[in-house]
Amino acid sequence: MISFKNEPFTNFGKEENRQAFQAALNKVRAELGKEYDIIIGGEHIKTQQKVKSINPSNLDEVIGIVNEADIDLTEKAMQVAAKTFETWKKVAPAARARVLFKAAAIMRRRKHEFSAWMVLEAGKSWPEADADTAEAIDFMEFYGREMLRLAEPQPLTPIPGEDNELTYIPLGVGAIIPPWNFPLAITVGMTTSAIVAGNTVVLKPATPTNVIAYKFMEILREAGLPDGVVNYVPGPGPEVGEYMVTHPLTRFISFTGSRAVGLRINELAAKTVPGQKWIKRVVAEMGGKDSIVVDSDSDLDLAAEAIVKSAFGFSGQKCSACSRVIAHQDIYDELLSSVVEKTKQLKVGEAKDLGIDMGPVVDDKAYNKILEYMEIGKKEGRLMVGGGKAEGNGYFLQPTVFADIDPEARLAQEEIFGPVVAFIKARDFDHALEIANNTEYGLTGAVIAREREKLEKAREVFHVGNLYFNRKCTGALVGAQPFGGYNMSGTCSKAGGRDYLLLFLQQKLVSEAL
Repeated sequence: MISFKNEPFTNFGKEENRQAFQAALNKVRAELGKEYDIIIGGEHIKTQQKVKSINPSNLDEVIGIVNEADIDLTEKAMQVAAKTFETWKKVAPAARARVLFKAAAIMRRRKHEFSAWMVLEAGKSWPEADADTAEAIDFMEFYGREMLRLAEPQPLTPIPGEDNELTYIPLGVGAIIPPWNFPLAITVGMTTSAIVAGNTVVLKPATPTNVIAYKFMEILREAGLPDGVVNYVPGPGPEVGEYMVTHPLTRFISFTGSRAVGLRINELAAKTVPGQKWIKRVVAEMGGKDSIVVDSDSDLDLAAEAIVKSAFGFSGQKCSACSRVIAHQDIYDELLSSVVEKTKQLKVGEAKDLGIDMGPVVDDKAYNKILEYMEIGKKEGRLMVGGGKAEGNGYFLQPTVFADIDPEARLAQEEIFGPVVAFIKARDFDHALEIANNTEYGLTGAVIAREREKLEKAREVFHVGNLYFNRKCTGALVGAQPFGGYNMSGTCSKAGGRDYLLLFLQQKLVSEAL
């Protein structure tokens, strides 16, 4: 087995890569407007209830029409998943891993095609979409290898006269509820980690990116995954999602999304229902309010670059995005000025165009919510750049910077999930760290500083799951930077790390007297 290495990103500086990606966009565009079925146990199902997936860069363009499930079909999916579990759990871990390796190989060959779907359905720029697809490939390659490792004989303390064996066995049926912001990578990671461990799942994709999830289902089938191991059940969260979470056959829930929905899932899962034989396991990643701390002796060019990339990459629609800059008072004005100038140079436009810096936000809900926060920011601080809508027939917003925000203000405490960053002034480095820890979240953060003593202090006291020094606070790589945070950012599940598969397994010890 070749050791794991991360999938390389595409260099769009090369003409042949640009041409290949454009060809993929043309291919995907020719497929727009098709209808996509629910898939339960390999059966394709149409319903009366359908939802249109719209290109957020061009609201007149329909990506696809998706059939939505109701309670009855969700129940059918749960029963099929439970029945299929009885056979899938007996499949050798190596065989399950080979499905992932095959799926990764297929996706690698069709890399630009999957990225093109995200450009059109999620509004991702070429590089952002390319990174998303690369991460999806990484997850399958990494989790397949992790299952092989966990299937090996586990070390135990030897006891004379006894033979002891510890094995990892699957849990059962899981509810997989991924987000729209990494519609391929996180959907793939959440799904394949569960199934390579021997579980079966019901997958309810995020409504804005239903089609991308369907395309992933096609790859799983091509890779030889048996019918019923993954059941594709798009539908409204309050109906389909809650039914999955509260179902007595549900053994675990894997969720990535907002704090409010994550807490609701955790509450529902904690309540035992008739016919339930276990305590449900919840794996939740629920967002962040991420800060970049900039010290007085920092490289301000590096700091400004890191802030702009972290805040406005994919229009700030990352749970790891920088939404707060906590700057030492001695360099506050200079740093603010630099960030504002860099922000003014950003190009907002349709995601299909390679030259853009920022595409649209995902849908009307996000668009209106972010506009509301921009109005709040105008009352709470000083608007430096942006602050409203951008031109185009899509959900385009201006990259926005607010200055002089109080550490307790709404703009400094609430997750916005859009291209809005708040500058907060700190008296000194200790004060900056104190502010950095003052939210209910704890996902990512960064420190831009030169002094080793200060970096080491931040290493100890900056309470986030993923902390970065002298670089941006986004862009964790599978295997290298296991991802997940503390407090209201979730259960610190550390996706892409060596502990992650253990969330979907349980240990069994067999002891035999000799």
